[in-house]
Amino acid sequence: MKNIYKILIAFIGVLAVSCNADDVENRPVIQPVTAPVLLSPQNDFNIVLTKDKEKEIATTVIWDDAKYDGTQTVVNYTIEIAKAGTNFAAPTAVTTTTARFKALTVAELNSALVNGGFIEKEENSVDIRIKATVGIGAESQYSNSHTFKATPYHTPLATSHWLVGAATPGGWTWDGDAETEFPLVVGKTDVYQVTIVLKSGEAFREFLGNNFTSNGNWDASRNYTYYSGLGFTIDSELVNAGDGDSNFKYTGPTGPRVLKIDNGAKTITLE
Repeated sequence: MKNIYKILIAFIGVLAVSCNADDVENRPVIQPVTAPVLLSPQNDFNIVLTKDKEKEIATTVIWDDAKYDGTQTVVNYTIEIAKAGTNFAAPTAVTTTTARFKALTVAELNSALVNGGFIEKEENSVDIRIKATVGIGAESQYSNSHTFKATPYHTPLATSHWLVGAATPGGWTWDGDAETEFPLVVGKTDVYQVTIVLKSGEAFREFLGNNFTSNGNWDASRNYTYYSGLGFTIDSELVNAGDGDSNFKYTGPTGPRVLKIDNGAKTITLE
């Protein structure tokens, strides 16, 4: 009886393999017929992206469907961008959808541009196209491309601090990009450094966060007495402003300076 069961199991296994092989061989091949056609945005599209409008729609990408021969299946469309004139040698995928249009927010487009190596705060020429794919192993189809212009905004690091005050280029305001990002030095966890144009005789303050609104983040901050109270050695060109908030006052000549706060070494320096 045991031998009969063994023979039966072996037979079922062979039959299953045979059926699977037949299924693979008989599976209809999906062949590309018509590539998608990019309709929008057109070559005359030009946009300046700003952080305060990141939830708004930057543009809606629209295209005509791709067509394939074979068993009907879902077509996936990927919006790709690349630096103009590179023939999409290193494209960046913006997003994928099964629809034939996609509304991109300012944040989504800006993120794709920054990840794609486009220059922040400068106008860039951007090639855009649609990639169509179906199933496994089917040939991808690519649409025509258009070239538009876009100016991405800077995406700050979550670990950055911020400098605000009359001594800084943006003054005492958080509007737009007025505040100065004060980032961590790469590879460090307690050293902040930035090159900034400081105005002689004016004050500034270090803030720990930024909510990217005109109200900024006035609550969490550090002033001159915060650091002097911890025993920091502070550059002689930075003094207590004596303005009621004990801000830093810059006494050196107006011009670009490298400000560094090293929390490990407990030093604040200007170069």
